[in-house]
Amino acid sequence: MLKVRGYIVSVLLITFRCKNVFSQTTAVPTSCSAKSSTSCEECLSNVSCLWCITSQKCINYPVRTVFPPRSVCPLSDARWGKCWVNFQALIIALSVIAGVIITAALICCFCCCKCENIGSKRTDERLERQADLRRVQQEERKAQMRSRHDEIRKKYGLTKDNPYSRFENT
Repeated sequence: MLKVRGYIVSVLLITFRCKNVFSQTTAVPTSCSAKSSTSCEECLSNVSCLWCITSQKCINYPVRTVFPPRSVCPLSDARWGKCWVNFQALIIALSVIAGVIITAALICCFCCCKCENIGSKRTDERLERQADLRRVQQEERKAQMRSRHDEIRKKYGLTKDNPYSRFENT
């Protein structure tokens, strides 16, 4: 019984949500030109509108071009999104910010590559020093082993003047 009530509630919720979605999509959007006699704030309440200060007109944003052409409205007088944002200043500011970010990224990449090479040189030098140290220690051990072997040979009388005359019977 509880499962049936749960299904009925979920079906009703889905139905009401679908009704809300369809009612929102069928609403007729207001035209930008109808808001020409109003203020900048009212015009820009619709995202697809552009306010031109010189002509005091609300115009549909020319979507086909990225920036509105001069024939529609000069960039310095065009307002989109917010009334206090100068379109031309916005473009310049965004260009400068993008340039700074790109330059910073390139400098970081260059420095990282440079620092990486310096780090590898340091690592190579450290490895060479360690290899030299190991080589010196190995030579010292060999010399100690030779002296120890010579002492053992002396102890048992196995030393001869000529190393090629081993195991000769005299």
